[in-house]
Amino acid sequence: MEQEDRDFIAFVRKVKDYSGIDLAQYKEAQMKRRLNTFYMKKGYDSFVAFFEGMMKNRELYYEFLDRMTINVSEFWRNPNRWEVLEKKFISEFARTSGRIKCWSAACSTGEEPYTLAMILAENGVLDHAQIMATDIDDGAMEKAKQGVYLERSVRDVPDHYLRKYFTHQDSFYKISDTLKKNIMYRKQNLLNDPFDSSFDLIVCRNVMIYFTEEAKHQLYHKFSRALKPGGLLFVGSTEQIFTPGQYELESVDTFFYQKKRSIV
Repeated sequence: MEQEDRDFIAFVRKVKDYSGIDLAQYKEAQMKRRLNTFYMKKGYDSFVAFFEGMMKNRELYYEFLDRMTINVSEFWRNPNRWEVLEKKFISEFARTSGRIKCWSAACSTGEEPYTLAMILAENGVLDHAQIMATDIDDGAMEKAKQGVYLERSVRDVPDHYLRKYFTHQDSFYKISDTLKKNIMYRKQNLLNDPFDSSFDLIVCRNVMIYFTEEAKHQLYHKFSRALKPGGLLFVGSTEQIFTPGQYELESVDTFFYQKKRSIV
């Protein structure tokens, strides 16, 4: 085994012991490439030296978390899929659920849960909904709670929503307090932590692609158990589930999977 491989294995073990984050469940080549570039930029010559540096510098550790969790998020990412959610499924939730329980998993800096909140508000059901948003990165969630975005971040927000749910201040757009108060943020490690249950809707998009096949398999089982019968899992455009039946799910539209209902 080459020294670099041994160095990375030691780094993965140290990170897991310290933080509970298991980098072995991420695609190794992809993760190693990202972190190798990062630690060299910071002036380190090995993964182990980089870990020792993080233990002495809290800001460096938080930067590592930000890099590792790959915080890429957009309002209305793949807008036609959000339109399907609104037109095909939200009205059904409103009709069959007294309170719509939603979860934005790996919410990053908040664009996804706020998109969901706007759609629920436009359909008159936000006050009858519960939106939980979770992420492993404290820094990303703090930005989400602040709800302040640069102009480039809102370029895909439909004009009507932009006028109604944002306040324009200088070069920033601030999200409406009405939306902010309806979202509950919580730190969570998807791979290790237990999930809540009885969700009508789970949105987890463009995150699973970074995990190994085994980790994805475990997560789909966990998501399925977290859904109520008839509940919906909404995934990203590169995350199609090819055999949803093994997770007690069935495809009901492109990138939408429904938890099978019990047959009485």
